[in-house]
Amino acid sequence: MHERSFISLAVPLACLVFAGAAIAAFWAWIGAAVPMPAAPLASGEKLYCVSYAPFRGDQNPLSAGTRIEAWQIDEDFAQLKTFTDCIRSYAIEHGLDQIPEIARKHGLKVIHGLWLSSHPAKNEAEIATTIALAIRFPDVIQSVVVGNEVLLRGEMSGSDLAGIIRRVKSQVSMPVTYADVWEFWLRHRDVYEAVDFVTIHILPYWEDFPIPARNAAAHVESIRKQMVAAFPNKEILIGETGWPSAGRMREGALPSLANQALVIQEVLALAKRDKFRVNVIEAFDQPWKRRLEGTVGGYWGLFDAYSRAQKFVWGEPVSNHPQWLRQAMGGLFLAICVFAVAGAARLRLTGSLSAPIPLWFAVAINAAAAGSFAGLAIEKVPSESLGAGGWIRSLVLVALAIAVPLVASAASMRATPLPSFAAMLATLRVRAACRLTPALGWLSIALTLVAIQVALGLVFDPRYKDFPYAPLTAAIVPLLILSMAVRSPGPARGAAELAAAATLALSAVYIAFNETVANWQAAWFCALILALAVILFRSKGPAAPG
Repeated sequence: MHERSFISLAVPLACLVFAGAAIAAFWAWIGAAVPMPAAPLASGEKLYCVSYAPFRGDQNPLSAGTRIEAWQIDEDFAQLKTFTDCIRSYAIEHGLDQIPEIARKHGLKVIHGLWLSSHPAKNEAEIATTIALAIRFPDVIQSVVVGNEVLLRGEMSGSDLAGIIRRVKSQVSMPVTYADVWEFWLRHRDVYEAVDFVTIHILPYWEDFPIPARNAAAHVESIRKQMVAAFPNKEILIGETGWPSAGRMREGALPSLANQALVIQEVLALAKRDKFRVNVIEAFDQPWKRRLEGTVGGYWGLFDAYSRAQKFVWGEPVSNHPQWLRQAMGGLFLAICVFAVAGAARLRLTGSLSAPIPLWFAVAINAAAAGSFAGLAIEKVPSESLGAGGWIRSLVLVALAIAVPLVASAASMRATPLPSFAAMLATLRVRAACRLTPALGWLSIALTLVAIQVALGLVFDPRYKDFPYAPLTAAIVPLLILSMAVRSPGPARGAAELAAAATLALSAVYIAFNETVANWQAAWFCALILALAVILFRSKGPAAPG
């Protein structure tokens, strides 16, 4: 009797150890610090220049009433002056006209931005104020950028822009330029003729054919040489280059903290070697940009938006998940909970923990998936949630990532099949024989609805949508194992399940084709929704209530 009890306890314990080891290995792997190249700056050396916007928290330039107080800019410049000798501004609205005066106080130079758009009245205000500031602060403003990507946005013609550039040049003493993505310089020679030097933006992540981080510096070098050959008589300033630390993957271009550190340091080393000037985008993360560019828009800063802490140190290894040890401990706790719930279900059914080894191994896989990916899902919630709808969806996904492994593991131990959608409608009027059945059913319905909403978003408006592979992995893997281990006893497949499965399968095919095989986030997401489609296709149940 004692030997049998020991064996019945040894199997789940061994499986728990296996799950715990898998969780620890996963977090140690993704949390490991990535080695960086040698520091591109010597001790005490500063960046040539860095783009600056002062907006914090909910502040944004999209609201006409936004006004940045001088103390806020003063705080930022006190921090930035130890990091750079120059800041690049972009406009004069919302209190940004205070920048030259505050920069003088901190010994900073300014590449002053004059914002142009399709609104003539606003343009005139920008022009007049910029000229006045340039006359007032000639010792601070080292150059004026007349317009930023106005040609890219299609808000002004090249000839009109060239006219404004010449008009500003005639009234200021410092060099005048225009800034845009490098391709647009090649299309507008008239603008080149008007400027004192050429300011180009090279953002490998945003290229039409995205460049992986490992090739980003080489891409910057290639484009710069192309521009030097096209415009041999004027200096080429790289007015924006950088890499995002968070956001969705574009083909092979993966935003991450380590990739941001790698790209910026390699570009700076290249600039030092070849002796050209680089302005890095940008000083501080700007959360408001997520409204325009999705998650990735808010994470181009060298400093965090809220803590104002520097994200990485030149030349030092960088971890993409610096809190990985704490997350691993949380994952181990969740795995223990999964085994505890599964064990309790088995005891209630048979009075013993004894169960076939494959059943306990299935619980171990559920626990490992939950312990690995639920914590990753929680980590991504603040960055991937925008607005009430975004927060609700992210929190629902996290809840599913935690709840589904618990309920599905208990269902496996009790041989409770995944109920059909029709059966769930029936339980609204008839009490279910087992409480696991309605819990399992409503969780599967919620998971299906959220998965369809995400998938259709990535089909019809994909450019700024994230791939929530982490919570979906934790939720879909246990359901897939359950559907394979316990067959649904119903006579027929439901129309709702078939429609949902078809929608998910067709979406997966389109997303995989649209994102290309280089995007592993997209490929993973597609595999998950295909797995969910298989689960729904296999599901059977009673006819729908009348």
